Amino acid sequence: MLQTFKQADHQTLADIAEEKRVRKTDELFLLFSLGSQFDHLIKQKLDTLGVFCLVADPASVTADDVKKLAPKGIILSGGPASAYELPPFDGKIFDLGIPVLGVCLGFQMWAYHIGVPVTLSEKREFGTHTFNFSGDNPLFAGVPAKSPVMETHGDIINPDPKLEIIGTTDNTPVAAARHGHLWGVQFHPEVTETQYGGQIYENFCFGICGGRDRFPAAEMAAQKIHELAAAIRSKKVLLALSGGTDSAVVAYLLKSAINSNKPHGSAAHQDAPAGKPSVLGVYIKGIDRPDDEHNVHKYFSGQDWIKVKTVDATKEFLAALKGKISMKDKRLAMRGIYKQLLEQQAETFGADFIAQGTLYTDVSETGGGYDSGAKKAQIKIHHNVNLEFSLPELQPLLDCVKDTGRNIGRSLGVPEELLLRHPFPGPGLIVRIEGEVTAEKLAIARKVDGIFIEELRQAKLYDSVWQAGAVVTASNITGTKGDDAVEGHVVALWAVWSVNGFTARAAELPYEFLKHVSRRITNEIREVGGVVYRISDKPPVTIEWG
Repeated sequence: MLQTFKQADHQTLADIAEEKRVRKTDELFLLFSLGSQFDHLIKQKLDTLGVFCLVADPASVTADDVKKLAPKGIILSGGPASAYELPPFDGKIFDLGIPVLGVCLGFQMWAYHIGVPVTLSEKREFGTHTFNFSGDNPLFAGVPAKSPVMETHGDIINPDPKLEIIGTTDNTPVAAARHGHLWGVQFHPEVTETQYGGQIYENFCFGICGGRDRFPAAEMAAQKIHELAAAIRSKKVLLALSGGTDSAVVAYLLKSAINSNKPHGSAAHQDAPAGKPSVLGVYIKGIDRPDDEHNVHKYFSGQDWIKVKTVDATKEFLAALKGKISMKDKRLAMRGIYKQLLEQQAETFGADFIAQGTLYTDVSETGGGYDSGAKKAQIKIHHNVNLEFSLPELQPLLDCVKDTGRNIGRSLGVPEELLLRHPFPGPGLIVRIEGEVTAEKLAIARKVDGIFIEELRQAKLYDSVWQAGAVVTASNITGTKGDDAVEGHVVALWAVWSVNGFTARAAELPYEFLKHVSRRITNEIREVGGVVYRISDKPPVTIEWG
């Protein structure tokens, strides 16, 4: 899906040589993507450092291919497989003498390759732990002797004479180690929970590998505008406009692309009558938040470059969801209606493209990402991935996570109110309802969301929380309201702290605040019998309920 190095054939080598010429460097690094949900964050860290990094497919790239490229260093990401299950990878690459940094599974793979036992751990580690290292080690230069790291692994590497152990955590006796030119860590330096992760990648690339060149990354917004302008020219675009951050950023990118095309020709588009908007923003109503539609019209109605259209699909969604119980089945049902509506509106508008605010996070959780033969887990099916529209798609944020998309939006002048809105799942309230989705449950979910978000804003907690929501569970509870015995739904509130959505911690909201919100919900919504609060982190849970 995203550009991946697969083979050192003549054309690929020529393309790499041209990229080096532009960057004025003879250095490159290879990142083997082994299927981790965080592999893109490693690439993002390396891009931030300014190094030229190619993502490599472990299923097809051989040691001979690597020798032809002569990279300064090699990084292996984590992944869902086990080292002793032998995910696809040419082990001869470990014998080339090129510095290697293995992350989680990548570490386990080179350890297994040199004959170090890798076994299933009795105490698996998920979440943030304290990493301890001692001594003068170049991988951890500038890193305190104790620091927080994020681990997510079920296998452990056992102590062995072949290893120089350079770090531990409570349940991981070999949290970091070295064997000659092979380095490894059993945690994820790329996630925000690992406080000094950026420094570790800096140390590997420029200390251990001896990198010298830093290519200053081009301003991402300008690059994306240029690419969109070249694709759109005088054509028409349908944009799925949700009222959230991602589609708003795409809208502003489209606006800038259209404006950049005007000096090269007429302001009027060849495929539309003069003066008519070249972008149709379609807002799909029915499973949305209370204020999404308001935001869409507030910021995008009445402009000359975009026409906003609301389509009420409540009946269509409820019909498709009838009898669906599992979250996966409900997501698939929603996808079908979503695709059908956008196709219909695109045909009516005469669109040449369909644009979406799809993020790399969406692609990765759906089981995609870099076009690699490595096994990758499907966490959940997103509504905006692999839809195979009849029209070409424009997805300018496909290589971004939430925080980078927001930064692009800021550079374009997207209002902060839109940028700082909590993320909201594409399938909307249907994944915040356990069991079958009904009109009654949709109404409850919307009321609960409205109260919870309103109170977060009132208490000035909204901006400190990355995302918050409420789930109408399948559980009922007996209670009393007034003098009557009643039975009502149990509602589960949750809120998380995060930066990019790949990892998250349960937000520790004040107890009195939660009590206040619970009282409001149970007092104002007759059908709700009780309120609970979720305290699990991601991992092991995902941010949304399903």
